[in-house]
Amino acid sequence: MLFGLDGVEIGLIIVFLTLFAAILSGFPVAFAIGGAGMISFGIIAALDSAGLLIHQAIDKGSAEYAALVAEGIKPGAISIFSYPELPRIAEPVFPAGWEVAMDRNVSFIVNRMNERVFAGQSIETLLAVLMFVMMGIVLERSRIADELLTKMAKVFGPLPGGLAVSIVVVGAFLAASTGIVGATVVTMGLLALPTMLRNNYSPELATGVIAASGTLGQIIPPSIVLVLLGTLTGDLYSAAQEDRAQLAGCNDALTYLGEPAVVSVGTLFQAALLPGILLAFLYAAYAFGFALLNPSKAPAVMFEDEEGIPATRNDKLTWFLYAPVGMIAAFAILMQVGVLGGQSTIVDTYSDTGEAASLRTNVGPECQAAMIDLHGQEAWDRAVAEQAAIDAAGGAQESRELTEEERAELLVELLDNAPALGTGLSVMALLLGLLIALGRGINPTLSATPLLAGAVGALGILLVDVAFLTPLTSPGMTLVLIAVPLALAAYGSWEALGRLFQNDLFRVVFPPLVLIVAVLGSILGGITNPTPAAALGAGGAILLASARKLTEAGIKPTIIIRTALAMMVMILLGTNFDMRLNQNTSFENMLAFLVTFAAFLYAMFGLGWACVHLVRENVLGPVVRETAKVTSMVFTILIGSQVLNLVLISFGGEHYIQDFLRSFSNEWTAFLIVMLVLFILGFVLDFLEIIYIVIPIVGPVIYGGSFDPKWVTIMVAVNLQTSFLTPPFGFALFYLRGVAPKEVTTGHIYRGVAPFVLIQVFGLLLLAMFPAVVTIIPNLLN
Repeated sequence: MLFGLDGVEIGLIIVFLTLFAAILSGFPVAFAIGGAGMISFGIIAALDSAGLLIHQAIDKGSAEYAALVAEGIKPGAISIFSYPELPRIAEPVFPAGWEVAMDRNVSFIVNRMNERVFAGQSIETLLAVLMFVMMGIVLERSRIADELLTKMAKVFGPLPGGLAVSIVVVGAFLAASTGIVGATVVTMGLLALPTMLRNNYSPELATGVIAASGTLGQIIPPSIVLVLLGTLTGDLYSAAQEDRAQLAGCNDALTYLGEPAVVSVGTLFQAALLPGILLAFLYAAYAFGFALLNPSKAPAVMFEDEEGIPATRNDKLTWFLYAPVGMIAAFAILMQVGVLGGQSTIVDTYSDTGEAASLRTNVGPECQAAMIDLHGQEAWDRAVAEQAAIDAAGGAQESRELTEEERAELLVELLDNAPALGTGLSVMALLLGLLIALGRGINPTLSATPLLAGAVGALGILLVDVAFLTPLTSPGMTLVLIAVPLALAAYGSWEALGRLFQNDLFRVVFPPLVLIVAVLGSILGGITNPTPAAALGAGGAILLASARKLTEAGIKPTIIIRTALAMMVMILLGTNFDMRLNQNTSFENMLAFLVTFAAFLYAMFGLGWACVHLVRENVLGPVVRETAKVTSMVFTILIGSQVLNLVLISFGGEHYIQDFLRSFSNEWTAFLIVMLVLFILGFVLDFLEIIYIVIPIVGPVIYGGSFDPKWVTIMVAVNLQTSFLTPPFGFALFYLRGVAPKEVTTGHIYRGVAPFVLIQVFGLLLLAMFPAVVTIIPNLLN
């Protein structure tokens, strides 16, 4: 053996040294990865042909190996790491020759590119990357971040460390709107760092809080990192759990786990929301605590009040805190007591299949022992009792077509149990009420009559729902009955919106906040998947940017407002009326279709007009070019990483690493090793390379255990975020160094980020000790 190392070990060293050399060469990374794969394959093939690479494989023909299999140990669980005493045989790393391996690699590359890049199931999700990137770049180029920083500094500036806290708030906001770490760090470094230094802020605190807040884009959805991880983790988790079930002696993962082995991008967004908010809170808490202990290094800063809004402290507490919290609490209480909820009258044509036991019990002894070990004896006994009761009742009832009488009985039962208030109208009334309350709090000295009319209208919608509407009331009749209170509520809300936009803070924050809530709300609420939501985000960002340019030119953005209203009409009518005219040709559905189609045409016209306006303002052209550059880099890295991964597979490197990790009896040990390796690789590899090169190698191990896949993915994302912050190689530090003033040294940056790295580590430990921080929101929403 060369240098006393196994041939596969030498092959792994060659691959990773070639990869690092290609990346450090300065050649574009997207092409360097694929080139590294081809060069390393050539080197390994040449050494193998010369007889210098010898792999010490387990002798599967030996009596010792046969004895292990006879004991019931699965061949997949036997490796040179778990059973090092087994006899070995020497063989080349390419047993059938490098020519066969290369031919197989070429075939696999074509298949993988077809599956993951051109026509596979993940291509629709990957399209979300393009549109989220475009959304972020449009918001960045429209200079919304500039105004956000200015206004947030005025809000938090008078507090100790207020400027640092405002950076964290804006960083979280930009993370939710862009999801691009480099863009966020550079933007805040250019805008906020000079301001903080002029106001006598410590260079360490200033640089540390900017770098740390910029990396929130890694974890706060809609994060591109989570989108790309989501396209891999679903397949990795499903395949890994199928392998785990087979090793346990069960037929499939559903039998073994008792639930489908599924994870999606939308679920990852739900899981990442609370950890992202938690990290932002820890950053802000540190900045505030630092200012209290070192007031001279993070002084309070008073900015001139440009607006002079005549609202007292009690007014602000009443309308910005007490009233909104009271309305939301009332909404939650009504839902809890059953007064408010869904009023669906859909009755199935077929009966449900009889309820099955909580676990499948018709399994072999080996699978039974494994399931008892996984779920516990109590859960198994309960499933056995459930199955016995089902068998005593004649077995599970099969689905059958219901008679008209049975369907009528089910409909009557639904109507009797329907809540008094429907969810849709109640949510609309709640949003209108919140808007009216905020409008009142902006300037309580103005006449309250329009807002009072709006409040009466919002309450009237609820009263009409209780008094006149039933679950069987058609959408058209519902619209007729609530027309008067809806008109009053719309009048009051329009007045409230006008007052909100007279306030600079709301004028800057409100539009992008609504866009973010719409995008994330549609995903987190399960209304749609990330790709349509990303399309909504990209279109909304274009409208916001166009409206901003028009406002700067002193022109009212009337066409943009009308386009936004047309989109709202299109969405509301489209979700409440039956647009399938070939199946339902009632007058109200036909009329709704015509109105929706007209709104669609106007929305497309308005969006096209906004695009033309941004082209004339020289905004959209650079955005499209930058979006094309970023997304083409993502897809090129995806293709290049497939080449590199197939090279590893061809000489057994991927399985060698996986066997090493599986050899640890405690899965925590293997997981910690993987996390440490990812942390170190984060110094030299960007998240794209790590996701597409490293995760497919270690994924079958870390997703093949008992850990929750959502928790594993979020831990990986936070770990990479920590790595990008850690001196001396963190990517965020290089981004900030490139835009920092000359008086800010590299030492300032390194010392400044050190406390935030510790906060990141503390966050990781917190997530490790309390996985519910990750899983609670997905569990509640689903």
